[in-house]
Amino acid sequence: MNTRRFPLDRFVEAQARIRQAVHKTPLIGSKTLSEWIGVPIYLKCENFQKTGSFKVRGALHRLLQLTQEERARGVATISAGNHAQAVAWAAASEGISSLVVMPENASPTKVAASKSYGAEVILHGDANAAFKKVLEVAEQRGLTFVHPFDDEEVVAGHGSCALEIVEQLTDVGSVVVPVGGGGLSSAIAATMAVLKPEVSVWGVEPEGAPSMHRSLESGKPIRLDSIKTIADGLAPPMAGSLNYELLAAHAHGVVLVTDDEIIYALKALLERTKLVVEPSGAAALAALLANRIPLEPTIPVVVVLSGGNADLIQLARLLVPTP
Repeated sequence: MNTRRFPLDRFVEAQARIRQAVHKTPLIGSKTLSEWIGVPIYLKCENFQKTGSFKVRGALHRLLQLTQEERARGVATISAGNHAQAVAWAAASEGISSLVVMPENASPTKVAASKSYGAEVILHGDANAAFKKVLEVAEQRGLTFVHPFDDEEVVAGHGSCALEIVEQLTDVGSVVVPVGGGGLSSAIAATMAVLKPEVSVWGVEPEGAPSMHRSLESGKPIRLDSIKTIADGLAPPMAGSLNYELLAAHAHGVVLVTDDEIIYALKALLERTKLVVEPSGAAALAALLANRIPLEPTIPVVVVLSGGNADLIQLARLLVPTP
């Protein structure tokens, strides 16, 4: 990957384009989590972002690059939920029509939210089938396909999260980020590479959806045949090619966590910080609580809570399982 494709100016310009429309999310320190893990822990609360996740940063930035002709025709995307909501909200705010294809097992809460933001929603098959369907429908209707992660403008928009982290914590030493297709993690890794190259960026995936982990092991982006995890936001069937290249060049690695470890992190966040996140949003903390990532005792670590769009029925079942 030629890192000159993403000079610092590109991230700064992207941040300037979306700054007035999205939240600068808080960075919150946790004394309890710091004591448990043995390093200063700060939580980057993207669960407080517009639409409830980081996704709106990249989605809005991508839509702002559309031509007038593309805006008039509308956009289409594929998502398990958070990117769907982000595109729907961004499209509505810009007066653009949007269509979202979601897997049939998508969270009803996220489906309803996507519709409420103004998107036409099609439920279709599993994640692989949904990807094929959205490309088919986009071609039939002449819609611009907005990729949920494997897109330069999406990555540029997500880089605003890294810029905020550095503004909020100048001595940040490590950033731990959940990984689905790799949009946010690759953006943070690429931004830190040119802004603060001494910062270690780590990605975290569920064991049941290890597309990026396996891609880095294989030396190329791979597609998974099957996915099984409670973290629906981290379960696309493939790693993004651009995202793989950026993570391979700039991240320290991508580690895996179990669903049980994610549930433990969910409980820790709720009980100790009073923060509600979805399973995907707790994955980065899960890796730290499970000692998956090497840390220096006095070096501050930022944990990205990527989303808070929890399905309350699922959350109750995970936190208080039936005997």
